[in-house]
Amino acid sequence: MSTVRLWYSPGACSLAPHILLNETGAAFEAIRVPIREGAHLTESFIRLNPKKRLPVLALDDEVITELPAIATAISHLSPERRLMGATPLEAARVYEWMNWLSGTVHAQGFGAIWRPQRFCDDAALHPAITAKGNQTVGECYAMMEGKLKGASFAVGSAFTGVDAFLVVLYRWGHRIGLAMDTAYPNFASLIKGHAARPSVQRTLAVEDIALDGTR
Repeated sequence: MSTVRLWYSPGACSLAPHILLNETGAAFEAIRVPIREGAHLTESFIRLNPKKRLPVLALDDEVITELPAIATAISHLSPERRLMGATPLEAARVYEWMNWLSGTVHAQGFGAIWRPQRFCDDAALHPAITAKGNQTVGECYAMMEGKLKGASFAVGSAFTGVDAFLVVLYRWGHRIGLAMDTAYPNFASLIKGHAARPSVQRTLAVEDIALDGTR
């Protein structure tokens, strides 16, 4: 068995692989890294991941970045749980979701809301970038609400990496002031079902955060 380490920041997108690791039951070390505004990454972390982003997963000496890749690596720690889909079609759907959540909802939507400086150096344009980010998030959440109607899981009949990522985005919706439980009842119902999972409860406790984003 590999030595498994995950670098995370509380409530960041690294929450998803943190949950997945707890789903596997594998032993791992969770290493907290501050990434909020004003926090400085250590030189050792930058050497670990020159992209200066979380999450980061290490399996022995192999360092893996980017959330879909990390989720895939974690799924192989406990293949019987089929965390990236139980069939080839389900696997395709999982990656379809994961790439959209990473590239559009997270990077384009929340990236523009919380990090407009990543898109443009001109601070005068940051409010317009943030407004576009809010528009993108609103459109994406409406789409997710439709896709999750009547669903107990995002893909198939079992918990996958998509569900773990959706826990993150449910919290983030609260964080930007969306009325998640009333505006997106299908999304909220899915996440409230996941909230009872030991993996979710354990991860929230370790990161000392709340599902509703209040901390």
